[in-house]
Order: sequence, then C-alpha cells, then structure tokens
Amino acid sequence: MTTTDATTGTNAPWLIVGLGNPGPGYAANRHNVGFMVADLLADRIGGTFKRGQKAQAQIVEGRLGSPGPGSRRVVLAKPMSYMNLSGGPVTALRDFYKIPVANIVAVHDELDIDYGVLRLKIGGGDNGHNGLKSITKSLGPEYHRVRFGIGRPPGRMPVADFVLKDFSGAERKELDYFVDRAADAVEALVTEGLERAQSTYNS
Repeated sequence: MTTTDATTGTNAPWLIVGLGNPGPGYAANRHNVGFMVADLLADRIGGTFKRGQKAQAQIVEGRLGSPGPGSRRVVLAKPMSYMNLSGGPVTALRDFYKIPVANIVAVHDELDIDYGVLRLKIGGGDNGHNGLKSITKSLGPEYHRVRFGIGRPPGRMPVADFVLKDFSGAERKELDYFVDRAADAVEALVTEGLERAQSTYNS
C-alpha cells in the first residue's frame, strides 16, 4: 500500500536539490554549501551519488525520517550544469519523477542572512541568486527553500568573488555543525511540514 505524504497530500517523492558548482575547485566554496548539505543527507540515507540517466545531475534515492509511515521518499540531487543553469536538471528530474513543484526543496547559500543562520520558506524572489533565478525561470517560484546564511562580503569585495571563495578558517570551525543543522532542517521540512520546521529552525 502506498502511503500518502501528510505534508502535501501526494504520493510523489520529494526532490531535494543542493545547489552548487561541480568540480573539486568549487567544492569548499561558500556557493557550494547546498552540495555540502546534500552530501550529508546522502550519508544519512546510506546512499552514494551517481550520475542520473535522465538529467544532468548526480542523484540518490532513499527515505528520510524515522522508519515507518512518517518517513518520506526523497530524491537528492546535485545539478552538474553549473549554478546559473540549475533549472534544466531540476526540471528534467521533476518531469521524470512526476514531482509537484510544492515537493521541491532548494538548499542554497544566502548573502542577506548572517553566517550559519537558517531560514525556511516557500516561494519568493531569487535575491540575485543565479541558481534560484534559473529554477524559478523553469518552474515558477512556488518551491521550498532552505536558505543557509553566509553573510555579506567584507569591504568592497565583489559578491561573485565572495561566494566563489572557500569558507574562512574561522567559519570552518563551525561549518560542520551548521551543515548538520541545515540537514536536520531539510529532514524536518519533508517529514513534519514547513510550519513546524520553521518554528524549530528559523532562528
């Protein structure tokens, strides 16, 4: 028997998209924190990212949440198209798995939030984030976002330089904790619903 997802009223899986750029040169960048969260979620479900057959993305399929009716079927994805073309792979995965937009979660870095602070929401603008801009162009704005604060660049450093730099030494001391908390927030979102997840993780 198929269990209906109580958070959305649908039997479709959730598509959780960690945003970032492919390749080792970008791996530790601030802009790649979405990939970091996706990697941790893959570890939690005991999966390994593999190249998807139907999209330019690496994917893992599994379940999040405690075993039983409260768990949720998920597809974790890391687009391999580079950030500003993320919408193509996300749309291909949406179509292949027949996932409603309301079951899509984008995990991404956010300049206008202090480092490590989380904000969960559904819909809204892209705030200049090229990954969100591409997804919204393809799907419209009504998908979930888990926004991971990275703060603003110091002084007059251009935003593009700041997001494509690695986290600082001081930031890295707390990075594992914040990534773990962001993964917890994603799990709460898909298993408990947005409102309860916001009450716990929107600090």
